[in-house]
Amino acid sequence: MKMLPILVFLSFTLSFARDGKPNVIFILADDLGYKELGCYGQTKIRTPHLDKLAEEGMRFTRNYSGNAVCAPSRCVLMTGKHPGNAFIRNNGELKPEGQLPIPLGEVTLAEVFKREGYVTGVFGKWGLGGPGTEGDPMNQGFDRFYGYNCQRHAHSYYPDYLWSDRDRVPLGNNPPVPGHASLPKGADPADPKSYEVFKGKDYASDRINEQALAFIRNNKDKPFFLYYPTIIPHVALHVPDEELLPYLELRWTDPPFTRSQGYGYTPHFTPRAAYAAMITRMDRYVGNLIHLIDRLGLTKDTIVIFTSDNGTTHLKLEVDYDFFDSVGDLRGLKGSLYEGGIRVPLIVKWPDRIKAGEVSDQMTGFEDWMVTLHSLIGAQTPLVQEHDGHDLAPHLGNEAMPSRPHLYREFSGYGGQQAVWMGKWKGIRQKMIRKGKNHDPLKIELYDLSLDESESKDLSEKHPDIVRRLKEIMEAEHLASREFPIPVID
Repeated sequence: MKMLPILVFLSFTLSFARDGKPNVIFILADDLGYKELGCYGQTKIRTPHLDKLAEEGMRFTRNYSGNAVCAPSRCVLMTGKHPGNAFIRNNGELKPEGQLPIPLGEVTLAEVFKREGYVTGVFGKWGLGGPGTEGDPMNQGFDRFYGYNCQRHAHSYYPDYLWSDRDRVPLGNNPPVPGHASLPKGADPADPKSYEVFKGKDYASDRINEQALAFIRNNKDKPFFLYYPTIIPHVALHVPDEELLPYLELRWTDPPFTRSQGYGYTPHFTPRAAYAAMITRMDRYVGNLIHLIDRLGLTKDTIVIFTSDNGTTHLKLEVDYDFFDSVGDLRGLKGSLYEGGIRVPLIVKWPDRIKAGEVSDQMTGFEDWMVTLHSLIGAQTPLVQEHDGHDLAPHLGNEAMPSRPHLYREFSGYGGQQAVWMGKWKGIRQKMIRKGKNHDPLKIELYDLSLDESESKDLSEKHPDIVRRLKEIMEAEHLASREFPIPVID
């Protein structure tokens, strides 16, 4: 793994050196698909605030999340290391609460900001280390934490508690609504009243948004880094009735999700309306942040970034991705390194620095943000840790910059996968861990994304030279992991 030079672009650093360091708000949606925002072609779900953000900033069409599921994707974002070098490479739950922690030795985005005098806060879902562990956000550079530490705990939007820094704070849900449950015994699945048991009183996402707004108000006179990993639209399908009502008025054909097959999250009488309403609720939360920044006179001094941790969930009975055209013509969903599982929205706004209404096809990944933000804030402390990112600062400022030579992903889950993007080419391996004699775990499929974004025509036999080059990259970028092995290549 190479250390990339830290480039300082005068057009950015000089422009804000006179004004003070910019604030940074980084918003991370949870399981939001590539086409689930209006500005990306969505026609059924209302997202006016994010659509306006795209109009006023730069929208990316070839942005890739850190990985295909929650924790490893967030690890790439927080540490600037791609999945072949990152510590967390799959979800891994610990008891009684939390996920496998990132070590103290890992330098996080929050720690980079702290070194530059920023106050730092995280509001939403963490998932990189349970309470009191090395990975606890309060041990990883954050001054303020409010939300869910554990991903499983975040499956319910009506829990009995959230975390505030190092303390558990109760919510008004007595009893809490479970994230995984079935209809009560004897309940009629055709009666909407049967689903009332899955409605709580105290919606956790409202509390999280309130605390994020308070963080901005409390730190309006200081440079701040606000990381907002919202849990929306990850199932379970929980949303307040006032958000649901406008979608019910559309009278979509909307068969109930009953959990009759015994798996999935909690039932909902109108799952399509619920899913759309959740995304609209998230859009409103984003609008709350942006409106507050504007009222406080901080708009020109604040970088706002919005993206998603991976693609749309594959649980079709709960989230009808075909009805919403959630990933368009892209192949794959959450858990897959095909495009639909990992290509996600990216919107970046910084008035007077980023030209409004720009659409970029620059290939970007989560590992880019550590070095990019380090450059954009004019950081004085060098990045001494190894990272895999490419500095996007010149591109955001409409300056020419070379295309990255390649982007690498691996995922030890969902059968084991590797993928490399190189220009128009993409190579992908599937079923690397799955046992059996009916497949080759080292076979590389090859796709020309410039002509075939749906990855429907495998060209590997026609271009063996390209396949060999992609195989070399896969071998060079993979560092064996004791915690998340892929035995066939380790």
